Amino acid sequence: MPAHGDLVEIRLGPQRAWMVCHPELTHQVLMDPHTFDKGGPLYDRLGKLMGDGLVTCRQPAHRDKRRLLQPAFRPSHVTAYTDLVTEESASVCETWQAGRTVPVTEAMTTLTTRVISRVLLSDSLDDTTTAEVRDCLADVVRGLFVRTVVPIDALFRLPTPANRRYRHALVRLHAIIDSAIAERRRGADRDDVLGTLLTAARGDGEGAAITGQEVHDHLITLLLTGVETQALCLAAAFSLLARHPEAERRLHDELDTVLADGRRPGPDDLPRLVHTRCVVTETLRHSSPGWLFTRVATRETELAGCRLPQGATVLYSPYLLHHDPSSFPDPERFDPGRWLPGRPTAEQRRALMPFSAGNRKCLGDEFAMVEATLALATIAGRRRLRHLPGQAEQKPRPGITMGPRSLVMVCEPRSHRPAATSLAPGTTAAPRTSDARTAGDHVVDNT
Repeated sequence: MPAHGDLVEIRLGPQRAWMVCHPELTHQVLMDPHTFDKGGPLYDRLGKLMGDGLVTCRQPAHRDKRRLLQPAFRPSHVTAYTDLVTEESASVCETWQAGRTVPVTEAMTTLTTRVISRVLLSDSLDDTTTAEVRDCLADVVRGLFVRTVVPIDALFRLPTPANRRYRHALVRLHAIIDSAIAERRRGADRDDVLGTLLTAARGDGEGAAITGQEVHDHLITLLLTGVETQALCLAAAFSLLARHPEAERRLHDELDTVLADGRRPGPDDLPRLVHTRCVVTETLRHSSPGWLFTRVATRETELAGCRLPQGATVLYSPYLLHHDPSSFPDPERFDPGRWLPGRPTAEQRRALMPFSAGNRKCLGDEFAMVEATLALATIAGRRRLRHLPGQAEQKPRPGITMGPRSLVMVCEPRSHRPAATSLAPGTTAAPRTSDARTAGDHVVDNT
């Protein structure tokens, strides 16, 4: 599409839409949420699932919702989740046996479900319920994409097996969240996201009290957005590393140096896991799980010299932006070295937007980067994953998200060894202060 211009008009059946194909134009859209608000078929469908949560709410309601949830995801608070992430990561891979196959995508989904459920609900969900949440989320995500691209509701009222699975998963997911909320109301307060929401519901905090339905909607939103994308990012990272031995070697050398005794990484190790963060960043560029998003014009406006009517659908694609050779030379090549300190240009930083930009930028962007870095370091420090003999590289399969949905690999053990790496021990990245309005700064030095 970029060959046709920075803004390309396309047809979606009888409807028109405009695809933004240039990073600066994408920023223009995302930094003006009052003109280009959340909306379109995807958000309409998500709204039926999430209610009026942070992801699906319209701009006038967004500020108060974000202000309520922001403290749990501030960088200073995120470091408190380090032990939680590494504990769950070690637990997921400890049963992997050398020479046996591992359902990588399923394992990463289990990991991210455990992590986000503990962040939101502490220990309210037992292992059985957590596994059920994982399976329900998988069914819901599959069903959502079909319902987005085929907006004919009558088809989804038919009692087909797929429709029944979707409805059952949806009902069960809401029931699990309602049960966790009810149990917490009967018990003691906890220092987690649910605790923050219940405090707001009682009117104990600043601002107006929120309703019980808003508590529910926020939890569903964070649960849905905190599992699938993270799992696919980690699965893609292991797949890409297995196909790029030099990048894998550099990762292992770093882990053997920083975590020389085979221990799990802690908060103080994050600035030293330079190449590990580069791998995560390059995975988000090369195989970003969030691949297509929409905005709706709230009024008649002009964009790139084109007059857009009120209600016009505007699309942008991180996949398109991240694979544009004008921003990233040889874009199909997986090269974590692109993101070493001092390497990326200002233009590349702005072109990289796996978490969106502006004040609707992902609330958990810092948490997602830390979680993926720690999980990758913990698992890759203990196990090595290889592709099955003769296994062809999986092509991207679009859904609500995009990534390797059924990746199976072979497990190999790893022995720790002193490493001679081109990154000197103690190399640190310059600390930065995160700003939710700043776009594109998801590279190695943003921790």
